[in-house]
Amino acid sequence: MDTASGMVIFVVILNLVVLCAAVYLFVLLVKALKKYIRSEPVRKEKAANAKSLGEVLKQHRTGCKMTQEFVAEALGVSRQAVSKWESGASDPSTTNLMALAELYGVAAEDLLRESR
Repeated sequence: MDTASGMVIFVVILNLVVLCAAVYLFVLLVKALKKYIRSEPVRKEKAANAKSLGEVLKQHRTGCKMTQEFVAEALGVSRQAVSKWESGASDPSTTNLMALAELYGVAAEDLLRESR
């Protein structure tokens, strides 16, 4: 076998490998899209059940049997600030979020993770 025919065979094999890889990637893409489309009801349910940060804060406060006044005094803020956080009118600062998490006995990351 001369070098020219060897080179032709190499190029043909290389093209076949590239073609097979492209077909494989296409199949993976189609499978991923089908899975994504089938998961739409689950995504909608999660969106409907998702809570805002304020709802999560209120849930933890009431679960700990604390009043807004108590939380406000513990953090050194006004009761109105706590009310605004829980209603979603504003968000607590990072420092206050950390203090709230400590007061409620949870990690700040968990408060954020539970919210949308």
